[in-house]
Amino acid sequence: MAKYELTSGEGRTRVSLSAHYMGNEPVVLIYNNNAHIGAIAVGEYDHNEKRASTSVITRLGHKDDAIAQKAAHSISRSTKRPVCVIAGIHLDNITEQEIDKLLENASFVVAEFIKSLPNE
Repeated sequence: MAKYELTSGEGRTRVSLSAHYMGNEPVVLIYNNNAHIGAIAVGEYDHNEKRASTSVITRLGHKDDAIAQKAAHSISRSTKRPVCVIAGIHLDNITEQEIDKLLENASFVVAEFIKSLPNE
């Protein structure tokens, strides 16, 4: 798979996912219309322990780490490969309902991306 793109939601809570590859390792971008680098998460699969773990770097004042960490962990656990996730979603004057919908849309695009991957 050379590139993958998917969008979920509409209006202010629309979330997009774009995946590119460095070799066979995905680099995943999760963003909205106000795309930026808010947090970066690297997921790694430990074949000995049969578990995934993640490391996250969050930019000062950003809260994108929740999306980046969850996505990197899920993708790495599913692919059993390293993954880099860059998340950047911003909304001015965001409401609790919009936060919930953004998280739901982000989870959906990540799950659909995982489903699109070939079984190994």
